[in-house]
Amino acid sequence: MGRTVVVVGGGYGGSAVAKALDEEADVVLVEPKDAFVHAAGALRALVRPDWADHIFFPYDALLKRGTVLRERAVSVDPDGATLASGERVGADHLVLASGSGYPFPAKPDTDSAHEALARLRATHKQLAGAGRVLVEGAGPVGLELAGEIKAVWPDKRVTVVDPGEQLVPGFGSGMRAELRRQLGALGIELRLGTTLTTRPPTGPGLARSFTVGTSGGELHADIWFRCHGVRIDTGYLGPALAGARTSRGLIRVTESLRVDGHRHVHAIGDITDLAEAKMAAHAVRHADVVARNILSQLRGEEPSAVYRPSPVGSILIPLGPELGTGQASSPEGATVLSTETVVRYKGADLATGRFAELFGTV
Repeated sequence: MGRTVVVVGGGYGGSAVAKALDEEADVVLVEPKDAFVHAAGALRALVRPDWADHIFFPYDALLKRGTVLRERAVSVDPDGATLASGERVGADHLVLASGSGYPFPAKPDTDSAHEALARLRATHKQLAGAGRVLVEGAGPVGLELAGEIKAVWPDKRVTVVDPGEQLVPGFGSGMRAELRRQLGALGIELRLGTTLTTRPPTGPGLARSFTVGTSGGELHADIWFRCHGVRIDTGYLGPALAGARTSRGLIRVTESLRVDGHRHVHAIGDITDLAEAKMAAHAVRHADVVARNILSQLRGEEPSAVYRPSPVGSILIPLGPELGTGQASSPEGATVLSTETVVRYKGADLATGRFAELFGTV
């Protein structure tokens, strides 16, 4: 068996597994973006453009031995990947790490860091001049965006609308109560159980005063953002791998994170069918398991690392750099995390230091 490992996707999981294998394998990382995007920091980059440079990390220094191909994989099979350019990259081991898409500003919608940065700054100017902000979606992304806006502009009127009757369902009542308390203290208006009956007249992130109808009456705003709608990126799977894809587009994996039915093909991150939240921290843990198993195979050993999904119900939700709450779950029950804990582990710098180290920019 050869030593070429092709990693499709250079996000959180893909970059981590490529880095972990770089010294002992011939790694080829296939990624269309010209820089890694620390998406967890994108919302803060929107409200603080002076901070926006912190979320883009060039791939130049990620690998010492391996190769980063700025390309898009259009068809992948167990033996390698065909790229948009028509080039074929053969693989002895394949790691699928293509992740998911999400509406701007939570994730940039361009492969160019320069263009993404320019759009964040342009949208910041639109937001800065808007007195009333509508956030569509009361999940963690929508709430974090509302908190980031209030941290910079406490006088803006921020309204969060969601058709769900319950705030962040699936989490404990203690955390949800604390979240409500902090949102209320910030002056963020929650309209749960509410749907828009008419659409805003402009696209998201464009300032223009408007009125929309909702199931709970009219709502006035000057700018709006969409904070819902995850898109799983697995459309590039060729016929030999497409059978492992679920009806939702996820990829079925074993406890060792192998793609179901394929010994030398692995999948990590948001595209897996694991019963856990889609979070960057989980993708990095997936990468560690897959790297250990591929290294075992390269050494002629039987892979033994397995992945235990994180308990559903563990989360950190910062509301700007100084507020937030969260929950840690275990078989014994759920524990509400203090604001101090959330700020320390996520809110203060959104873990930018960790990625600066990974990408060799420190």
